[in-house]
This record gives sequence, C-alpha cells and structure tokens, in this order.
Amino acid sequence: MAGELDGLTAEQIRSLQLSRQRVIDSIGKNMDLYGVTLSIGHLYGYMFFRNSPITLDQMSETMGMSKTSMSTGMRTLMDLKMIDKVWGKGSRKDFYEVVPDWHQNFTDFFSIKWRKAVESNMASLQKSLKEIRALRESDPEHEALQSITAIDEQKIVEALQYYRWLQRLIDSFESGDIYEFIPKEE
Repeated sequence: MAGELDGLTAEQIRSLQLSRQRVIDSIGKNMDLYGVTLSIGHLYGYMFFRNSPITLDQMSETMGMSKTSMSTGMRTLMDLKMIDKVWGKGSRKDFYEVVPDWHQNFTDFFSIKWRKAVESNMASLQKSLKEIRALRESDPEHEALQSITAIDEQKIVEALQYYRWLQRLIDSFESGDIYEFIPKEE
C-alpha cells in the first residue's frame, strides 16, 4: 500500500488512513452483527482498500495477527465468497483479493447463512410434524390429545409455509430476481 501513497503529504496520508479506518471499523461492526467476528470484518475491510492481491504474510503483518488467525479469517471469508484466491505472478504463495460486488457479497453471505438455517429448521419441523401426527393417530378417541395436537400441527404447518417462502426469497437473491423488485442503484 505504501506505493499508492507515494507523492502524498503526511497530512493527506493521515486523513486518508483515518477515512479508511472509519469504513473498516464500520464494515467490521456490520459483519459482527451477522455473526462474523469483528476481526474478520476488519480483515475484509483492510482487503477492501487494497488495490492489488495480498498474501497471508502481508495481511498478517498489516493487521498484526498470527498466521493461524489470519488463515482462519481468510478461510471464513472464502467460505462466505467475500474474497477469492488468485494467482500471483512469479510466486508460489497464495494471493487473495476482495470480491468487489457488495450486492453479490450480501447475496452470498445471507444465502449461505439463511439456507443452512432453513434446512435445519425445516428438518426439525418435519420430524415434529410426523411425530405429532403419529401421536394423534395413536389415540383417535382422546379429545384433549386430538385438540392439542391439531393446534400444534397448525402452528408447525404455518412455520413450514414461512420457511418455504424464505427459500423462495433466498432463490430470488441467488437468481438476481430480487433486483427486479428492488433495483440496484446505477
């Protein structure tokens, strides 16, 4: 990053770094809200302002983090599809760069998180629904059992409807159809 700052005064560099740090902190706090650690959010923020790919060693030095922590952070960002591993000419080391499309980052991040939660929750609901129906069928003459299981079944059916809707929402993010309803700014 030092090369890009050549020709700037000390005051200009300080002002630029202060502005960037504010954005980096904001990115870190925002990602922390969604279950990504603050340090990984800061890692993404620092990479966001890089104008070229960076190695683990370089990022470790920039952020003062151990290589192990840095590797874990990079892996997390790659799993979330927020950074890519790229080829570095003349080097055997892995280089990384930010995926610059924030719309795509949002889509990938939430699709991954939401889909995992939806699948898990739907599996639990389906299992419970099956058990409740079996319980009801086990004693069809028991009025209290029939009443309470009917209420529970309706609640679970409504929850499943919600999760199917959420699946369609996730699909609309992944396909890009969401942007027909809420267009990106140009």
